Amino acid sequence: MPPMIITPSTGQAAAKHLTAAVTRSEAVSLYREILRTAKAFHWCDEQGTPWHAKLKAEARKEFDASKEERDPLIIARMLVTGRECVREVQRKFNEADRKCWERIQNDVNRGGGESN
Repeated sequence: MPPMIITPSTGQAAAKHLTAAVTRSEAVSLYREILRTAKAFHWCDEQGTPWHAKLKAEARKEFDASKEERDPLIIARMLVTGRECVREVQRKFNEADRKCWERIQNDVNRGGGESN
């Protein structure tokens, strides 16, 4: 089935395709992706709390707050927004990681990384 652009007139037709089982599996998939992404944030904030723990707690809070939502269009919007946010965080993290590794490699090539 081709992707469907949801407009106000197609909302009811689209809602038929968003069954509870589909949205639940999508939500679980998104939640697991958030937890996997949070593992990469291993450093601590100013108070010494690991960022991965804060991110996990915040994700749990957001999912718990959204648990009672029943409107399939709102649920779909939340899932799409959540997925886009996770992808953007992953993209930015990977870009920063790549830049760090490039800088390390440049330092090693200039002789800054030699040990005696």
